[in-house]
Amino acid sequence: MNIEAFDFDLPEALIAQTPLEHRSESRLLVIDKATHTMADKHFFDIVDELHTGDTLVLNNTRVLPARLHGEKADTGGHIELLLLKNKVDDTWEVLAKPAKKLKNGTVIKFGDGRLTATVIDDSLDHGGRIVTFNYDGIFLEVLESLGEMPLPPYIHEKLADQGRYQTVYAKENGSAAAPTAGLHFTDDLLDKIKAKGVNIAWVTLHVGLGTFRPVSVDNIEEHDMHSEFYILPQETADVINATKKAGKRVIAVGTTSIRTLESVAQKFDGQVKADSDWTKIFIKPGYTFQVVDAFSTNFHLPKSTLVMLVSAFAGREFVLDAYQHAIDEHYRFFSFGDAMFVK
Repeated sequence: MNIEAFDFDLPEALIAQTPLEHRSESRLLVIDKATHTMADKHFFDIVDELHTGDTLVLNNTRVLPARLHGEKADTGGHIELLLLKNKVDDTWEVLAKPAKKLKNGTVIKFGDGRLTATVIDDSLDHGGRIVTFNYDGIFLEVLESLGEMPLPPYIHEKLADQGRYQTVYAKENGSAAAPTAGLHFTDDLLDKIKAKGVNIAWVTLHVGLGTFRPVSVDNIEEHDMHSEFYILPQETADVINATKKAGKRVIAVGTTSIRTLESVAQKFDGQVKADSDWTKIFIKPGYTFQVVDAFSTNFHLPKSTLVMLVSAFAGREFVLDAYQHAIDEHYRFFSFGDAMFVK
C-alpha cells in the first residue's frame, strides 16, 4: 500500500502546543467500526464506554528529562544531547547536536561540571553517539536537576509544568517521549473507572523517538519500524486471560499499550504470557488483532505509522472520515490534543 493512502490536510492551527488546564476535559470522538458511526463527547465520558468486567490496559512508563544542554570542555561550544537508550550502567546512546564535532574522547560538561559525558563511539549515523557519563551521587537525581523534557518536534512552546508531559500513573523510568493517550486520565477518573468494576492492568513500553520518525518510503511494506522495549508482568497476563475467558473486552490506552499486547500475542501464537523483550511490530491494514478489543488514542500525524495502526483496526476509509470530522469540528491534534475511543 502506498503512503499517500494515509495522507490528509491538517490545518496547523489544530496542532495543540500546550495541554488543557484540566486533563480529562479534552474532547473525545467515539467511533464504532461495526456501525460506522461517530459521537462527539468529552474525555470524562470514557467511563460510559467501559463495561463491568472489561480490563483497561495502561502503559506506566515515565519520561526522562532526557534533553541536556552543555558545552565542550575544550572549546566551550554549545552541545545538546538527547538520551535515547541506556546501553549498560552509565553508558548511553544519545542524539547529539551538533554531532560532527563530537569525536571519540570529546568531553562535554553540564551544570558547571556536575555531570560530564565522554564520547566513546562516534560511528553512529544521523547524529547518534555513544557516551559515558560521570557524576557524583545518583544519576536520575542529577538528570532531574539538569535535564529538560524532550517534547515532540512539532511542539514549540516550553512547558511551565514539566509534569504535564507525564501521565498521573507514570512509574517506570525509561521513555524519551510520553505515552500521550494516557495524559487525559486523572486519579479521580481512574477511581470512577475502578468503581464501575473495570479492571486496571499495567504494561511498560519505553517510548523511543522513533515514534515521531516519518515514513520515508512510498511503499509502506518497505518501512523499517523502530524498536522499543516492553514489559508485560505476570499479574497483567493473568488479568487479561481471565477477561478473555469471561467474554469481556481488553481495552488498551494508546498505541504503546497496543504494541505491547499484540507483540506478546504474536510471539506466543495468540497467547498472552508474562514477557519482556524488544519489539519492532508494525501494525498496518491487513493485520489481525489478537488481544485488543477497543482502545483510546490521540489524533496522529498524516502518513504516520500510528494512523496506519488505527486504520488496521477500524478500516482506512472510516478512520480518515473520522479524522476529517475531527478537523471540521476543530479537535486538537497530537500529544496535547484530544482523543478518540475506537471500538
